[in-house]
Amino acid sequence: MSTDHAHAHHLDNPDKSGPPPKLDVVATVPGAPPAPEGAEAMTILVTLPPNSPGAPPHRHSGPAYGYVVKGAINFELEGDPVRVVRAGEAFWEPGGDVIHYQDGNHLADEESAFVVTMFCAPGQPMLVPVSEEELEARRDRRAPRS
Repeated sequence: MSTDHAHAHHLDNPDKSGPPPKLDVVATVPGAPPAPEGAEAMTILVTLPPNSPGAPPHRHSGPAYGYVVKGAINFELEGDPVRVVRAGEAFWEPGGDVIHYQDGNHLADEESAFVVTMFCAPGQPMLVPVSEEELEARRDRRAPRS
């Protein structure tokens, strides 16, 4: 995910009744995977209590794009190291076969929250937990953790 601001935008305000909106590109995803055919776009707000581990390891049937609105979350996708995504930062995942290991609250003493839009395959749940057996079978695909 890029935070390149080459896509900065400016809107003229022909009405002149007040200042025009300011648009800031938070992040872009070059070469992002396409949504499944006939996908349903679903946007959810996830609020994590202090120290919440978040959802168990899971998958999404299509890509997901998110933005942390409060606090900080631990974010880990299969093959990538855990990273902390803080309020004002964005994240994305390709969906499909990739396991999403973590999306828990990084903070032990305050709530964190993020908004995520998922492009779900028709008739599929937005989140499918991964079994312990599969996690063990794919252990070599998980980035080393310190």
